Amino acid sequence: MSMIELGFLSFPVLLLMIFLRAPIGLAMMLCGIGGLYFAMGGSGMFLAKLKSETYTTFSSYSLSIIPMFLLMGQFATLSGMSSSLFKAAESWLGHRRGGVAMAAVGACAGFGAICGSSLATAATMSKVALPELRRYGYSGGFSTATLAAGGTLGILIPPSVILVIYAILTEQNIAKLFLAAFIPGVLAAVGYMITISIYVRLHPESAGTREKVPYAQRVRALIDVWPVLLVFGLVVGGIYLGWFTPTEGAAVGAAGTGIVALLSGNLTWKVFRESIIATAMSTAMIFFIVLGAGFYNSFLALSQVPQELSNLVVESGLNPWIILVLILSFYLVFGCLMDSLSMILLTIPIFFPVVSVLDFGMSMEHMAIWFGILVLIVVEVGLITPPVGMNLFIINAMDRDTPIVETYKAVMFFVASDIVRVAILVMFPAITLFLLPG
Repeated sequence: MSMIELGFLSFPVLLLMIFLRAPIGLAMMLCGIGGLYFAMGGSGMFLAKLKSETYTTFSSYSLSIIPMFLLMGQFATLSGMSSSLFKAAESWLGHRRGGVAMAAVGACAGFGAICGSSLATAATMSKVALPELRRYGYSGGFSTATLAAGGTLGILIPPSVILVIYAILTEQNIAKLFLAAFIPGVLAAVGYMITISIYVRLHPESAGTREKVPYAQRVRALIDVWPVLLVFGLVVGGIYLGWFTPTEGAAVGAAGTGIVALLSGNLTWKVFRESIIATAMSTAMIFFIVLGAGFYNSFLALSQVPQELSNLVVESGLNPWIILVLILSFYLVFGCLMDSLSMILLTIPIFFPVVSVLDFGMSMEHMAIWFGILVLIVVEVGLITPPVGMNLFIINAMDRDTPIVETYKAVMFFVASDIVRVAILVMFPAITLFLLPG
């Protein structure tokens, strides 16, 4: 069996293992180790490759940014920032038709700016917003769908753990990726609010109303969110202005949110210890998937599968935009079945070499950043797409009274909003690249 055949054979084996519910990190690791063993004929070089791959993967300085951002999200959850964000958004938007749901989306966007995790954003904001949505007569399916969609803003609005992984895999500038994600993130929040406005007009029984809040109270609520603005401005602004590297910025953000949590009285020694343990567990899970992907991608590189696919694409003569749409459609479908981190780690080493040989009329760096944002958005859609969108299950677990079928029906409006946004960003790359220098 040739190396190419061995590489292509590994795909159905990997999918079978995932179908049999093997952890994605373990499945990729076993496929990678097995592939390397057969590719190298079981020689001593195989064992040397295992040692060097492990060291190469975890000696990357850029990976240290991940536990810092995860710890930042833990402290942000404890400090009461989620409550202040929702109260501020609700005071300004709550009296409008569908306003409390819009406030939940706005609060998710603000919390996502200091969290970087979709699931954490969805779970945290649900604790704050779900009781208020129920209090003002919002239907269960509409409420849970809104919070599930709002949670996806956690990985799109910088800082984002997924963008860090993408930057490492494609050797791109993390700061520029964060900057490029900002406008698409704002568009996502605005698109969700427009979706809510359309939904409540089509289904007026799904949303109640609340009284208008006096302007003095609105201003006070807005002032209460200063810690969020301070931390976000310090981290993202500091990285962009060159005050510190992304890794240093993550450490500054973790320290800043920790100080806010301490000053708010929520950070006791017990809570601090639990935050460190939770961060360590999440980091270990992510790093294990990264290691498994490292083995598998090393095998794929040895088998020349990515290069062979690139050559096939070039020789096919297909329009580059058609190829891009096909790749994004693949992400949209498989994003329903796999979590976003696993999708990025598994597919980027395969698809990025293919996209990099296509001509989209822009520089290689801009193409890589634009493609990364598109992939991030499409993978994010998978978090809320039935039947196995992870955010849907997180929200459903917090609201057992609402049948998940009702959530499925309502969330399709938000999925449609996401697809429209992807189409706009594909047709107009300048929207994504607008804030980049040069």
